[in-house]
Amino acid sequence: MSYRVKPISREEHLAFATARPAVSHMQVPSWGDAKPDWRAESLGWSDDEGRLVGAGLVLLRPLPKLRRYLAYLPEGPVIDWTATDLEEWLRPMLAYLKERGAFSVRMGPPVVARRWSAEAVKAAIADPRAGRLRDVAATAEEPRALDVADRLRRMGWRQSEPGGEDGFAAGQPRHVFQIPFAGRSLEEIRQGLNQQWRRNIKKAEKAGVKVVQGGYEDLPVFHDLYVETAERDRFVPRPLPYFQRMWTALRAEDADRMRLYLAHHDGEVLAAATMLTVGEHVWYSYGASTGRRREVQPNNALQWRMMCDAHEGGAAVYDLRGITDTLEDDNHLLGLLRFKVGTGGEAVEYLGEWDYPLNRLLHKALDLYLSRR
Repeated sequence: MSYRVKPISREEHLAFATARPAVSHMQVPSWGDAKPDWRAESLGWSDDEGRLVGAGLVLLRPLPKLRRYLAYLPEGPVIDWTATDLEEWLRPMLAYLKERGAFSVRMGPPVVARRWSAEAVKAAIADPRAGRLRDVAATAEEPRALDVADRLRRMGWRQSEPGGEDGFAAGQPRHVFQIPFAGRSLEEIRQGLNQQWRRNIKKAEKAGVKVVQGGYEDLPVFHDLYVETAERDRFVPRPLPYFQRMWTALRAEDADRMRLYLAHHDGEVLAAATMLTVGEHVWYSYGASTGRRREVQPNNALQWRMMCDAHEGGAAVYDLRGITDTLEDDNHLLGLLRFKVGTGGEAVEYLGEWDYPLNRLLHKALDLYLSRR
């Protein structure tokens, strides 16, 4: 089978993506609208009969002072990653992007490699010999992931180092925490929470914490809490216009694509979070909270309301997004990992992101540029 890669319309792209049960929110057309520093393009894969069999959102970022681009397909493209002719899927994509002026291509195959149960992660955290999650025996492994990785290496792709999304350091988490919802009742999901989580939810209810959905006008309140969270957890916050643009772009495509939740107590918003939905996959995207009145457990109340709404909406997976791979006690992100483990879900490792240098000199220059930032 030979495939042809060419630009497709937003409508074709959206129809293809949403007809599938599990497509990343970063692989629908509206995600490109939320990224003004990148130029977005919808790509389609056609088979010998002209049928659309694959799609991808590619983001193009220019090199400073040059009309050459880094091409990035976050958590994509949406193709048949189990295909025995994987090379035939990726080769025309590389050829097309090279013609468009790309000097390097980065993609994130949505292929799961390993899974760890909540019990396994909890045991690893308690084990002083366990330095990283990747070194701990997995509860389940996906053999086909190793095959995909081997094929990519033989094609000349190389696994990229984890990075941030700021500037050229485009990158998504390799390790995430997910709660399987498919085939489970809400009560079964609640029983899957650990005792502390269930206790905290009851404590929040008793204290009178109310969780409501917010609108565009509530984004500044969310952002104030988010900035406070950034200072506490030591990361660089995104500006308010980023979230306003994200809200407008994603909800223009689908009113349920993005939601905002706010946890109120005694007239004050103590916690807030954004939730994204594509098909049967729901993501807890950005979270924020104040350090005040933590004893009323607004974060547990907030997450439980979001889980309830996701379950009611038919979600098969509730995705808590990135977790740290480092299990050492001095890691400031370990507390967040413990919080997510309490949901009773599972840690999931994807294949990570992969680079293909179309112009080795420019690709090397980019590596050098990033290493000096």
